[in-house]
Amino acid sequence: MLAAPTLVTAAELGRTPTASAGQHSPAPAQLPSPEITEIVDLNDMMTVAAAPTANLISVEVGPDGSVSFALPRAEVGQGITTSTAMLIAEELGVPLERVRVTLADARPELVFNQLTGGSNTTFSTYTPVRVAAAVARTRLLDAAAADFGVPATRLTLDGGTVSGPGRRGVDIGKLAAKASSVRAENVAVELRKRESFKVIGTPRSRIDALEAVTGKKKFAVDLDVPNALPTMVCRAPTVNGVVGSVANLGEVRGMPGITDVARISTGVAVRGETFGQCIDAVRALRVSWRPGTAEGKSDDDVREELRAAELPLVRKPPLTDTVDETFTFHFRSNSALEPNCAIADVRADRAEIWSSLKSPIVAKQTVAARLGLPQRAVTVHVTEGGGSFGRKLFFDGALEAAEASQRFGKPVRLMWHRADDSRQGRTHPMATSRVRISYKGDTVLRYDQRHTSVSTDLGHGLGEIITATAAQLPVGDIGFAETFFQLSQTMSYDFGFNSRLLTETDKGFNTGSMRNVYSPDVTCARELMVDELATRMDRDPYELRRAFLRDDRSRRALEKVARAGDWGRQMPDGLAQGIAFHAEYKAVSACLVELDCRRETVERPIRNAVAGPRVTKVVFAVDVGLAVNPRGLEAQMMGCINDGIALALTSSLHLRDGSFLEASWDNYFYTRQWNTPPELQIIVLPDSSDEPGGAGELGVAASVSAVACAYRRATGTMPTSFPINHDTLSFEPKPTVPPVPQSPTDGRDHAW
Repeated sequence: MLAAPTLVTAAELGRTPTASAGQHSPAPAQLPSPEITEIVDLNDMMTVAAAPTANLISVEVGPDGSVSFALPRAEVGQGITTSTAMLIAEELGVPLERVRVTLADARPELVFNQLTGGSNTTFSTYTPVRVAAAVARTRLLDAAAADFGVPATRLTLDGGTVSGPGRRGVDIGKLAAKASSVRAENVAVELRKRESFKVIGTPRSRIDALEAVTGKKKFAVDLDVPNALPTMVCRAPTVNGVVGSVANLGEVRGMPGITDVARISTGVAVRGETFGQCIDAVRALRVSWRPGTAEGKSDDDVREELRAAELPLVRKPPLTDTVDETFTFHFRSNSALEPNCAIADVRADRAEIWSSLKSPIVAKQTVAARLGLPQRAVTVHVTEGGGSFGRKLFFDGALEAAEASQRFGKPVRLMWHRADDSRQGRTHPMATSRVRISYKGDTVLRYDQRHTSVSTDLGHGLGEIITATAAQLPVGDIGFAETFFQLSQTMSYDFGFNSRLLTETDKGFNTGSMRNVYSPDVTCARELMVDELATRMDRDPYELRRAFLRDDRSRRALEKVARAGDWGRQMPDGLAQGIAFHAEYKAVSACLVELDCRRETVERPIRNAVAGPRVTKVVFAVDVGLAVNPRGLEAQMMGCINDGIALALTSSLHLRDGSFLEASWDNYFYTRQWNTPPELQIIVLPDSSDEPGGAGELGVAASVSAVACAYRRATGTMPTSFPINHDTLSFEPKPTVPPVPQSPTDGRDHAW
C-alpha cells in the first residue's frame, strides 16, 4: 500500500491450480485412458510460472472514487478488460462503471506473468486480482471504522460507499488517502463467498462497447504521437526473401509526400505523409531479391516432406480390428482484422514503442538488443488490439518500426498491407495427422495419433528472453513444442492405452500459435475417426461418444447439445448433422452442426469465391467451471464457431513457388456472412466449479470437428484434406511484384 492520495493494494500469492471439475468416471466395461492433463496441463504450467510475481499487480483507489488497474495482459477483443473489471467490482464492492482497466506497459520484473495466450488470463489472474481488491476493501473499511468510531465488522462496503450504524455513509474516494500507508505491509483478507456474488457470474456487456461502436476506441495507429508518419515496407515476392539491391532509391525519395526510404532487415521501408503515398512508393521500388527460405516450394512439396517425417504407428495388436486414416491440414493465415502495426520513436539514447503485444517483455528485450540500447532505455506500451488469433504473440511489426525509426532518425507509424499479412505474415503450419483406433467387439483397446507439422514458431517462449531463446535452439525447439503439445491435448474418451506424438519439420515458414494451436487439427482428426468407429461398431455417433466419455461433466455437455439440437432427426438427402466434443484447460465443450451439402447449395454462385456446403444450424454447449461473464463467454464461442466453419470449409493459404497466392481478405476465405448459420444457439452450462477454466480458444476444435463430421454423414465421404474447398482456386492471384497490389476501385459496382 502506498501513500496518499491513492490507495494501492497488491496480491501476495498467486492462484494454486486445482484439479479439473468433474471427477473421472470411466464408462463400464471400457478401458481407462491415463491422461497427463488430469494432473497438469499447459494452463497449470503457465499459472505456476506466473505465481511468483502475482504480488506485483496492484489495484488503485483514487480520491474521486474511481478504481484503476493496469492489467498485465493484452486485450485483443476477447473481453478480458471487462471480466477483470468484474472481479474488482465484485471484491471491492463498487459499481462496474467505476472500474478503469488499462493495459500495463512491458514490465520485465513480471518475468512469466505478462504473456497472453493459452486461454490463461482469467484462469491465472482470478485469485490475485480478487486478493488485491479485497485488501483495498479491508483497508477502506478500517479507515472508515476509525472515522466512525466503530469496529470494522459493523460496516459494509457496497456500491462504492462504506455504510455504518445510524445510516452513516462515506464514499470510498474520501477514504482513499486515510486508507493508504507510507509503508508496505502484509494484511490478511477473506475473499467473498461464491454464494454472495453479485457481479461475477452475471451477464455483462463490454465496458468498451460504446467506444468501439462509436469509433472512439484507440488502437496503435490511432494514437497521437508527434511526427509519427505513415510507414510501410516493400517485401520480397517469396517467403522471407532478402534485399539484394535497390535500383531507384533516389527516385522514390522524390515521390510526392515521401520523406524517407531505407533498407531494413525485412525489406525496404518507406515513410510518407499518407499511407496511400507509401503504397505508391512501395509499388514503385525496383528491388533485386535474394532467395527466401521456402524458395520453389508448393503445397505438394510440403505435404511430401510431412509424410516422409511421420513417425510410425505401433503395430496393430493381434486379433483386433482397426480404423486408420491420415488427414491433411493446409496453411492458414494468422492475419487478424487489425493489420500488423506499431508506432516507434527511436532516439540515440532511448526508444519508445506502441503496439498490441501479447508478449511485451520479450518484445522489449529483443527490440533493445536490435537497437543496441540497454533495456532500461526502451519503453514498450501495450495498446488494445483489433484481434489476434495468436498473431500478436509475435512483435514483427514493432521490431520493424523500431528498426525503421532508427534508420530514419524519426518517429514512424508502421502498418503492414493486407497482402503482407497473407504472404509474409504468420501462418498456422501445414500438418498431417494420422490416427489409428484398435478395438475388439465393443471395447476400444488403444488410440494412437501421430501429428506431423511444419514447425510452429514458439519463439516467444513463456514471454521473456530466456525461454524464448530456449524455444528457438536447434534441440530445444522440439522439446518446447512437444511439451506444449502434450500439455494442451486431452484424450476425452476411455479408449484404453492412448499415445500421441508430435513431429515437426521445415523451419522455412513464418508460423505461430493460431487460435487453439494444435487442437483444431488434432481433435478434428480424432472426432472423424470416432464417427468411423461408430460406423464399424454399428452404433450411433452420439451414443458411442456418450458411452466412452470419461466423466459426467463431459457427458452433460454432449447430452445438452444432442437434446437442444434434436440429434437424429430426419433430414433430406444431402443434409446431415454432425456432433463433436472437445476438452481443454479445465473446460469442456460440445457442438452439434447441421450442414447443407445439396448440389444447389454447393454450386450456388458467389462472386470470386467458392460457395461449397453451408452450415445452417449450430448448437454449442460450454462449461468453463465458473463463467465470470456469461455474455462474454457466449461472444467468445460465437467467434470460435466462425473460426471452426472457416477451418473446415473455406480458409487456407495456397503455396506456389515459394509464395502464398492470397493477397487480401477478398481471396482469403474466412467465414463469410453467406456461410454463417441462420440458427445459432450457445448454451452456457451451470457452473461446475468455484474457479474459472480456460475459454478463449475452447470452441474452435469442437466446431471444426462437428462441421467435418456433418460433411462425412451428408456426403457419405470421409473428408481427409482441410479445408474441404482448398483444391478449388476461385480467384486470379495478384502479382508478387510489386508486392502490394493496386487498391480496388470497383467497390460500388458490387454494393447492394
